[in-house]
Amino acid sequence: MSRVGLHPITLPKGVDVKIEGSQVTVKGPLGTLSRSFHPDIKIALDKGILRVSRPNDDRMNRSLHGLTRALLNNMVVGVSTGFEKALEIQGVGYRAQKSGEKLVIQIGFTHPVEMTPPQEVKVELTNPTNIKIKGTSKEIVGEFAAQVRAVRRADPYKGKGIRYVGRIRTS
Repeated sequence: MSRVGLHPITLPKGVDVKIEGSQVTVKGPLGTLSRSFHPDIKIALDKGILRVSRPNDDRMNRSLHGLTRALLNNMVVGVSTGFEKALEIQGVGYRAQKSGEKLVIQIGFTHPVEMTPPQEVKVELTNPTNIKIKGTSKEIVGEFAAQVRAVRRADPYKGKGIRYVGRIRTS
């Protein structure tokens, strides 16, 4: 049995879910997310509770059961509270700034690195060495944070570079 797939998802106030076949649209105070799921997995909405069920215990259906429930939960959390990744820059002269919508990072190269975030993502700088990446989609926020971090990962010996806040190890 899928332990993740069995848990129901309780919808917070202000979140609406629309199910059309295998297409699910979640609308909340922070935005709207839409995704299509495998047609064998059944998604039901009853009195503000989302339930995910599978037709049988085949290996594929068992794996899709938990995946579908986790993706639906991320959609509900994303439109109600949102997701955030925090990065910190360590090193002498290393800093970041915003130029319009672009993120400009000076990280020890001969040129500054300009990065354009996706439309669904907002980038905030609390100071020149701390970057906060916010958005409704957990995938897109995590992917852009990984792209920023990949510009110069933190060195394992000196610690210079870009890393997630609170992480000591660089891997």
